[in-house]
Amino acid sequence: MRTRAGFFAGFLVCLGVLGYALYLQHGEGLEPCPLCIFQRVVFIALGVVFLLAAAHGPGPRGAALYAGVLTVVAALGAGIAIRHLWVQFGAAPQVADCGADLYFMLETLPLSETLALVFRGSGECSDTQWSFLGLTIPGWSLVFYLLLAGLAIAIARQAGRGART
Repeated sequence: MRTRAGFFAGFLVCLGVLGYALYLQHGEGLEPCPLCIFQRVVFIALGVVFLLAAAHGPGPRGAALYAGVLTVVAALGAGIAIRHLWVQFGAAPQVADCGADLYFMLETLPLSETLALVFRGSGECSDTQWSFLGLTIPGWSLVFYLLLAGLAIAIARQAGRGART
C-alpha cells in the first residue's frame, strides 16, 4: 500500500464513521450524549490528520511522525470510548441523572468543570440505544480507534521498509 493511499483510506474510514453517526442521529433519531460528541471530535481530528498526511505524502520519517500523532489521538479516543462503556454498563460509581446538555455546560461553565462533568457520565450516556453484533456505539468506536491506530502504524512500517529496499 502506498503511503498516500493508506492515509487517504484512513481519512475515508473516519468520514464513514462520522457519516454513520450523523445518519443515526438525523435518520434514526438517536441523540448523541456528551461522551458520544467527544468521540466524534476525536474522529474529526483523526480524519484531519489522515487527510493532511495523504496530501503531504510523507517519506518514512514523516509517515512515522504522522503515525505517532494518529496513535496518540486514537488512544485518546479509545480512552473516551472505554470510559463511555464503563458508564454504559453501570461500572461507574456515580452516574448522574440526565442534566444540562453539553452545549449549555460549555456556555455557562468553565471548560475544566464541563470536562469533569462529562467524564463523570450522565443518565443519557448510560443509555444503550443501539447495538450491532453485541457492541454498542462506544464499543464500535473503540474498535475503529484501534483499527485506525493499527492502520497508521502499518503505513509507517511499510514506508520504512520501502526506504530500505
